[in-house]
Amino acid sequence: MEGTALTVVNSDIVDELEADINSQNSFDCSVSVRNTTRTYNRWSPLEEGITLAWNDVSVSTKIKSNGKFIHKRIINGVSGAVKPGTLVALMGASGAGKSTLMSALAYRQSGTTEIEGDILINGRPIGSYLKYLSGYMHQEDLFVPTLTILEHMTVMANLKLDRRISKADKEKKIRSILKDLGLLDCLNTIIGGIGQSKALSGGEKKRLAFATELLTDPPILFCDEPTTGLDSYSAHTIVTIMNQMACCGNTILCTIHQPTSDIFAMFTQLILMAEGMIIYMGSTAGALDFFQTQGYTCPSSYNPADFLIKAIATTPGSEESSKQTIRRICHHFAISDYAKEVDVVVQYEFHMGRAPRKFELRKDFKEVFWWSKLYWLIYRWTLEAWRNPSIQTVRVLQRVGVAVIIGLCYLGTNAYTQSGIQSVEGIIFIFVSENTFNPMYAVLSEFPEDTAIFLREYRSGLYNSFTYYLSRILSLLPGFIIEPILFAVIAYWLSGLRPSVDAFFYTVLITILTANVASACGIMFSNVWNSVPTAMAYLVPFDYILMVTSGLFIKLSTLPSVVNWTKYLSWLMYAMESLSIIQWRDVSNITCENEKLDLPCIRNGTEVLEKYDFSEDHFVRDIWAMIVLLICFHTIGYIFLWWKTKSR
Repeated sequence: MEGTALTVVNSDIVDELEADINSQNSFDCSVSVRNTTRTYNRWSPLEEGITLAWNDVSVSTKIKSNGKFIHKRIINGVSGAVKPGTLVALMGASGAGKSTLMSALAYRQSGTTEIEGDILINGRPIGSYLKYLSGYMHQEDLFVPTLTILEHMTVMANLKLDRRISKADKEKKIRSILKDLGLLDCLNTIIGGIGQSKALSGGEKKRLAFATELLTDPPILFCDEPTTGLDSYSAHTIVTIMNQMACCGNTILCTIHQPTSDIFAMFTQLILMAEGMIIYMGSTAGALDFFQTQGYTCPSSYNPADFLIKAIATTPGSEESSKQTIRRICHHFAISDYAKEVDVVVQYEFHMGRAPRKFELRKDFKEVFWWSKLYWLIYRWTLEAWRNPSIQTVRVLQRVGVAVIIGLCYLGTNAYTQSGIQSVEGIIFIFVSENTFNPMYAVLSEFPEDTAIFLREYRSGLYNSFTYYLSRILSLLPGFIIEPILFAVIAYWLSGLRPSVDAFFYTVLITILTANVASACGIMFSNVWNSVPTAMAYLVPFDYILMVTSGLFIKLSTLPSVVNWTKYLSWLMYAMESLSIIQWRDVSNITCENEKLDLPCIRNGTEVLEKYDFSEDHFVRDIWAMIVLLICFHTIGYIFLWWKTKSR
């Protein structure tokens, strides 16, 4: 409604509006869906329901053009209002700005989006609190693919619902919602991803996304293309449920693409958009009357929704003419009675409704404790790790296979000979490198792959970035303990390393620590950069620094001063030194086969350590240095995750 001016509201209109708003509480909320009676308990801190109003709202985003960032305006100074008990269809051709406007109204905009103008919820400016009052169904369906429907709904219920609700009540609510949406028969079906067999169809995923938002019975619900990809029956079921929720006083706004005539008839209000402007807002029946006054008459046999979209769509090859038509219709709407009706509601919200309508946010709601959220997130990510063969099964089998091969290659090695010294140091380097590069590259994709899910749930207020980061680390921890143990148990005894229990114990401990420091480094790199290829491009040169400073390929004391400092960042050096100390400490019986040839001969473990610039006095230091690196890598990784979360 660009260009529509606000006028003064008289007291009679205000009284009429207040009576209309208060009447929204008289709906009967016991509804029947698919022959099943269900009661929607409206989780709303507002006895009068929620009124959403916006005035002169413009939305722009940053885009890169010729190496510079410029602002591109998507929404141009629109105003409007949505009252309780209404089911609103936000329609328009592709690129009209529907999803952008709805994201702004729902306070779900991205970090690159800038919003001008005022948006109010019952007279209160919107803010982060809105995520606790609203549900938001996204156009893209994002799930952890290895979970079943029941597992997904159980996790979401334990993150979203009041902590005082019993387990039995949660299960009852989950089954009721899934039954309404026709998902009860596939309760234990894996959600699945692209290209996976025995997984949910696109329509079933869409219904599952809707079921997730119904868990909290939100008083205001935003749905972005809720019927896309659904068959006619499933689409009708979802819109029917939304219609019945609106009858209970909920406020529901959804973008929708090409609804059937019977689905279109269920909407109580229509907002039409084109070129970032609102060109009609009012009842669905009034839309046809308004467009008839503009010379567009809908044939009786034509789907009204298709007719309206076609009337405001941009015709290829006649873009300028289409834009002129849209501006003309927008101008006529701005001076029409339909615009004046909307204008009255907007005026009331912005001028009369602010002071007397304060409300308490989430009254009598007890949020889930953070450690309970942490538990359910760990549960979810652990299931994903153990069910995804690319993450766990293949990795374990690979580690066992490598351990057997390495052990057989060094089988029968006599460590206490001149040639045995090289063999032992070679085995130690394989222990360190195998438990460095494998874990490091295995976790590079862990955080980037789940960034979209994390950001969506973070913006919904389910948990904070620290809880998410900690849950991901703890869910990966069992794998980075079990794998090094399996490798060490097989390779240590086969390769003929020092046959003592304490040496074996310390070797396993340092191997586990090496794997976890390496995984922390990989996680840090994956969070510093936005993509796996970029992270890998920077990680490869860093790996060369780690190998050169490990102590095996060059005497550490001969490193040039320019790069000498890098050895203190190399956990390979700390691991090599500590494992060498374990193998050579107190060894004094190394034989010299070529003693008669007057060649250099190393006779004890101390001389072996000196050859590589290692020292027995550094054992405790090495372990603590690796622990410090572990903490530092995770700290830096979390900081970058937190920063990217805020910037997005």
